Amino acid sequence: MKNLIKIAVVAMPLLMGSCSLFKKTTKAPVKQPVEVKADTTLLGQINKGAGQNEYVVSKVKFTLEKGVQEITLTGNMRMKYDDVIQLQLMAFGMVEAARLEFTPEYVLLIDRINKQYLKATYTEVDFLRNQGINFYTLQALFRGNFFMPGKKHLESSDMKKFTTETSGDECVVSYEQNHMLYTWLTDVNTKQMKMANIVFRSLTAGNTQMAWDYQDYSPLNKAPFPSRHYVTVTSQDVIVNLTMNLSYLKSKSGWETRTKVSDKYRQVTVDEMLKRFLALG
Repeated sequence: MKNLIKIAVVAMPLLMGSCSLFKKTTKAPVKQPVEVKADTTLLGQINKGAGQNEYVVSKVKFTLEKGVQEITLTGNMRMKYDDVIQLQLMAFGMVEAARLEFTPEYVLLIDRINKQYLKATYTEVDFLRNQGINFYTLQALFRGNFFMPGKKHLESSDMKKFTTETSGDECVVSYEQNHMLYTWLTDVNTKQMKMANIVFRSLTAGNTQMAWDYQDYSPLNKAPFPSRHYVTVTSQDVIVNLTMNLSYLKSKSGWETRTKVSDKYRQVTVDEMLKRFLALG
């Protein structure tokens, strides 16, 4: 059990910073896709579909796969809009084994099994910096919203830079910047996100890719919120699959939005954490 928890602990920072291949639906299109200017009205409706509840709290069931190794753990998720995302991994459903905390300023990973932690800014982690991943990107991914590098929130003028292709009841939205390609698959009828994809293209290092699939939505304050997430991450020859099932969704405040690390914990570097992860293969 201790080794399995270690897999989850060290896989999370890579998972949050890497990217995977966009897997468009295999359903035959009703009609030939036609590229048009971005429908900002539709994009605006989709972008606010999950709502902007200031607080989101839920139970989470994690299933993590890396190669032939698989682990299922329970935990908790807590989010405060524009402020923090916290994920707890629990051992035996009772003891916190690890905590992952994202704020606009830093990423914090606490490994309570080995009494160590990693704290870094987004620019200090190469794969986060190169792929334009920051707090607001992650917030958008968890909530099923659009995002753009360097932007906290998208305005209608930003969405005009997107490209849309409509085929039947689906709309593919894309945006390209430098070596990055961002793609979203959306449902025209429900105004919900179905998948988000990021691809970082490098002529020397190859592509790094992430597909974030929204498989179900549940009501939160009478608005749909993505409650089943399936994430596939590929970085060079490392592939990680993560399923997150959210339950008992509530909009609840009154919890600590910042975690204080015990003086008894040893701080480790990003390289140390990644070496431990790669050694699990």
